[in-house]
Amino acid sequence: MLKIENLVVNYGAIKAIKGISLAVQDKAIITLIGANGAGKSTTLRCISCIVKAAGGRIYYDDKDITNLPPHKIVDMGISQVPEGRLIFSNLTVKENLEMGAYRRKDKHEIKKDMDFIFTIFPRLEERLKQPGGTLSGGEQQMLAMSRALMSKPRLLLMDEPSLGIAPILVKTIFEKIIEINRTLGTTILLVEQNARLALSIANYGYVLETGNIILEGPAKELESNTQVRKAYLGEK
Repeated sequence: MLKIENLVVNYGAIKAIKGISLAVQDKAIITLIGANGAGKSTTLRCISCIVKAAGGRIYYDDKDITNLPPHKIVDMGISQVPEGRLIFSNLTVKENLEMGAYRRKDKHEIKKDMDFIFTIFPRLEERLKQPGGTLSGGEQQMLAMSRALMSKPRLLLMDEPSLGIAPILVKTIFEKIIEINRTLGTTILLVEQNARLALSIANYGYVLETGNIILEGPAKELESNTQVRKAYLGEK
């Protein structure tokens, strides 16, 4: 579904991404793991065209989407759940969800999709008229995921969904990621610092280190890899 070839991203004189290549299969959960500053979030932001590629190409369904305007990326079926959630805190839960469907015109389908989201996240329906800013961190993450789903993406880019969330709710969020993948058939590219958690739900993984992919393979193989266990799973 998605193919990245020799991607380079610069922030001024700093090379954030140094020519990485990766593939995302349809209906799979693929994870990017690595330390802070490895280039994981930058990769997602480049797919969404929030940051520009300085070199290399990005293909989606065999179409070159490198450096297209971000709204065109959304129209093609790619949506992002940003790091830190970035919900509209002054808008209600309902208004946040409607913003996710901003570029859609099919009002009946929008209502149907919103109702379906409430079957995945019933807590959001209970808080429909509350401002987003009054929700807990976990609830805001649910809202950010739901807002992204309201654009009807085939590919969902998720950036650090466990960040700043109570451990008990992190488990729920990751169960919901699996549910979204299996129920909707949504392909997920997941960036996550909690490598153990990410690899436990992913089909395939890539390990990024200072802008380079240093390892890749089926998630189960990476989980048992000595280098990964020492560097990212906290084992000695």
